[in-house]
Amino acid sequence: MTATNPVGSRLHGPRITVEVPVLRIGDGASDYEGLARFVDALRKPSGLHLTLLHVGILDDLVQDIVAWTKGVARPEHVLPEVASWLTELPVLAGFLGKSDRLIPLGGGRVMGLEVDVPQEVHDYQALLLQGLHFLLDDLGLDNVDDFILSSPALGYRSPRWVPHIAVGKARTRHEPVVEIAPVAIEFGDSRIRNGQALSSAQ
Repeated sequence: MTATNPVGSRLHGPRITVEVPVLRIGDGASDYEGLARFVDALRKPSGLHLTLLHVGILDDLVQDIVAWTKGVARPEHVLPEVASWLTELPVLAGFLGKSDRLIPLGGGRVMGLEVDVPQEVHDYQALLLQGLHFLLDDLGLDNVDDFILSSPALGYRSPRWVPHIAVGKARTRHEPVVEIAPVAIEFGDSRIRNGQALSSAQ
């Protein structure tokens, strides 16, 4: 895995996210399947998750870092540093959340459950951002907060984190917030999606 493409091009590869899997919504499958009346296509329950940190494609992130530092940071140094940091992240233990509404996401293309999560989840997400900040600072980036919000790979665009589970395609681009009967949501331990890509990058 390298990051030698010209600045401005986008590369291909697995998207890396730190996330928690959804183990159960409500009392069973029927509670989740009932959400189908609000969306065009309901996602498979096995793929449901709550994203804590979107890292994106590793090579794209490396390219963003190299461009931000005007080439001072070298790809062959940046890639293993990022991969090692991700590999060493602590695991957030599973927890219970709840939701009572569906909200539009992704510019209105997707509908998702807005989730109330325990304080330790907010603390963990803040820890991830703090760790990312330290990593980027060590790699020689200035104005790290600006980089985090502007990097196409990281895809932040907003400093406000709204815990959510994307559940399906919106019927239109102008769907309103929908109040639903409150449901409990069980989450598993945190994991790194496509984490197998990290071993070859270290």
